[in-house]
Amino acid sequence: MIRLQRTGRENLPTYRLVVAEKARPVKGKFLEILGHYLPTRDPKVFEHDDVRIQYWIGKGAIPSDTVARLLKRSGLKNMEKYIESYAKQKPKKDPPPEAAAPTPSAAPVAETPVAEAPAVEAPAVEAPVAEAPVVEAPVAEAPAAEAPAAEAPAA
Repeated sequence: MIRLQRTGRENLPTYRLVVAEKARPVKGKFLEILGHYLPTRDPKVFEHDDVRIQYWIGKGAIPSDTVARLLKRSGLKNMEKYIESYAKQKPKKDPPPEAAAPTPSAAPVAETPVAEAPAVEAPAVEAPVAEAPVVEAPVAEAPAAEAPAAEAPAA
């Protein structure tokens, strides 16, 4: 996994871009340092080794979401598949299907209550037809092969 490892003193964060096993602690042992990120500088500094990052991705290392965003911003290609979209807010364009269903059905009920009555009764009549009982054919069991062997010791 390619991830950021925090270094630096209190209130002055700096990060190393490292390759580490996923099970290792964040501040633990790592395999290689690939660069560093200094977010507190006026123009933020993000230095990294593109060749080594491509090598580790080729070996199966997966960049974390934050690292993938930083790499994409710096110009590295094919980082979109590692970026997870945030789902903190639901989109306002698509209301939930439960809330959308009662609103349209409420208006036709007020206009034509007779038209909806047969529609409700029709599925009730069709339901028993669709649920016809299934009859299973009886399966004949084959005689056991061990039965003749049991008779031989009796003689």
